[in-house]
Amino acid sequence: QVQLVESGGGLVQAGGSLRLSCAASGNIFSINVMGWYRQAPGEQRELVAAITSGGGTTYADSVKGRFTISRDNAKNTVYLQMNSLKPEDTAVYYCNADGVVTTYNDRYLEVWGQGTLVTVSP
Repeated sequence: QVQLVESGGGLVQAGGSLRLSCAASGNIFSINVMGWYRQAPGEQRELVAAITSGGGTTYADSVKGRFTISRDNAKNTVYLQMNSLKPEDTAVYYCNADGVVTTYNDRYLEVWGQGTLVTVSP
């Protein structure tokens, strides 16, 4: 079974930095797109950033210039470097993998991690 495990969340002061990691496990052969979403209390889940297997990236306007997504295909791991954090970045951050294929040729349209909390204090 394919699983995503996130790490790196925590409490940081405004202006600080955090780096999130998400590792996929479960006999992975390939993953098309990996990304990060976030959900603040009372808000809908929103895309933060995503990266294709070829390295193409997309970012939410609110994080452009501050966050950087990267990926290690050999390790099936995606990272989110978050700089110049603001209180409005406070949310639970979820890792997402789209188009997962295992070595057994099992295919998963979408897989989600359990989420990691990021809290930015003023």
